[in-house]
Amino acid sequence: MRVVIQRVVEASVTVEGAVIGQIQQGLMVLVGIVNEDDKTDMEWLSNKIVNMRLFEDEAGIMNKSLLEVGGSILLVSQFTLHAYTKKGNRPSYITAAKPDMAIPLYEQMIQQLELNLGSSIQTGKFGADMKVALINDGPVTITIDSKNKE
Repeated sequence: MRVVIQRVVEASVTVEGAVIGQIQQGLMVLVGIVNEDDKTDMEWLSNKIVNMRLFEDEAGIMNKSLLEVGGSILLVSQFTLHAYTKKGNRPSYITAAKPDMAIPLYEQMIQQLELNLGSSIQTGKFGADMKVALINDGPVTITIDSKNKE
């Protein structure tokens, strides 16, 4: 699994003109899933996301986690995170998991994030044409891949 995490002041996702997910202070998380991903990848990433110290403490140092600041999560599936761009100019998405494998893992990640966070999260709609809006705070943007733990 690969994620792009953005610390945001606010973020939202719209499908067919309707806002289906929206948060204020928190993390916008884009997640891409490959066939090799499993529950272990999802659990590791979920724990990392809610505990990563990306928010400023009283001294202005990024030393507080999402849990500590009471922030929210907006999770959006994004298969293009696994684009293969080595050959030519048209990205290939051959490594991205097909929906029959990716949807269950995406849904498990929603449940795991809610468990780790202790509250519900907001989401996009898997496979939909989504319009994502956000105000990045900092800007702070982190990428993590569960296979190489970076």
